[in-house]
Parts: sequence; C-alpha cells; structure tokens
Amino acid sequence: MIKNTKETSERIAHLAAVVLKKPGVSQIEKELAGSALAQHHTTKHTSTAIGKLAGKVLADSHVCAEAKELAGSVLAQVRSLAERTAAR
Repeated sequence: MIKNTKETSERIAHLAAVVLKKPGVSQIEKELAGSALAQHHTTKHTSTAIGKLAGKVLADSHVCAEAKELAGSVLAQVRSLAERTAAR
C-alpha cells in the first residue's frame, strides 16, 4: 500500500494558528489553516475539495503570501489517485 507520509510542519502549523486568531481573515484562509492544523502530527490527508480550493488560491495573483503558503502545504498532502486506489 502506498502511504503519504507528509504532515504539516511546525512552522506551517504555527502560521495556521496565527491566521485563525487574526481578525478579518477570509473564510478561504481559515479553511486552509484549519486543514493544515488538522494534518499536524496526524496521518490525515487533504480532502479533494480543499485540494481544489488550494489550487485556486495558488493560481490567484491577488492572494496574500500567507494564504499561498498554507495552500501549498495542504496541496502537498492531497492523497494521490494511486494512494486512493491502493487503499480500497
């Protein structure tokens, strides 16, 4: 069975916690931060929906650097098709 051993780093987890505490943060940033924190020290993977959201964030030139960093982290933890197939 193929395993995704990636998990959120301490630095990204800290960034995610800061983003969640910051007033005026967009809902998208909160979702990315929540996903990153949910994957910190766990074997959880990014859902397909959050993966698609992260891809859109990375493609948007108007999004802040913090959101792009969170998006990159959660996107790196999306289960690949090979992993999903092997898990069946």
